[in-house]
Amino acid sequence: MTNTKLKYPRKVATNRRIIQSDQLWEIDIKYVYIAGENRFLYLMEIIDVYDRMITDYYIGLCCDGHHASQLLKRALWKRKLTFKDNRPVIRTDNGPQFISKAFESACDSCQVEHERIPPKTPNKNAHIESFHALLERECLTRYELSSYQQAYGIISNYIDFYNNRRFHGSLYDLAPARFRDMIAQKEIEGIIVNV
Repeated sequence: MTNTKLKYPRKVATNRRIIQSDQLWEIDIKYVYIAGENRFLYLMEIIDVYDRMITDYYIGLCCDGHHASQLLKRALWKRKLTFKDNRPVIRTDNGPQFISKAFESACDSCQVEHERIPPKTPNKNAHIESFHALLERECLTRYELSSYQQAYGIISNYIDFYNNRRFHGSLYDLAPARFRDMIAQKEIEGIIVNV
């Protein structure tokens, strides 16, 4: 009996020209310290590179490939892409969650292309890294988190604010959700994002 291990090819992130939503999503994980419990939580989000919306996120005390695969499937469902032919390219770093068999299997079953950035090149995941910097500066530094429940609430509220009310200079000074709606209604001219 042969012991065959499933091996997925590594596709390196390439330069792209993004001209609409749901072409390229970046996924990453941020560790958030809960001082009152002396432990960290995991925050994993998916950002649409074009409209800058956090399409979905996961907050938990553990985070593995199974969580990443569930997040991907849920984000595709929320964006109504589950049964469409055109799905976004998924860009991640080389974290264990994203090189796991569970996540790669989810990418295969969802028929999405998964590309990974080269090690030590966070600029290739610049949009999600930028979101993490904003989250840290505008939200997390204002609190000494006392519990998981408090952290969950504060982070969820910030993501809602970010998506629906925070203005973005690169989006005609609109919030991501408003920008996405106005593009869909052809009320504003589209943009080009080179990554």
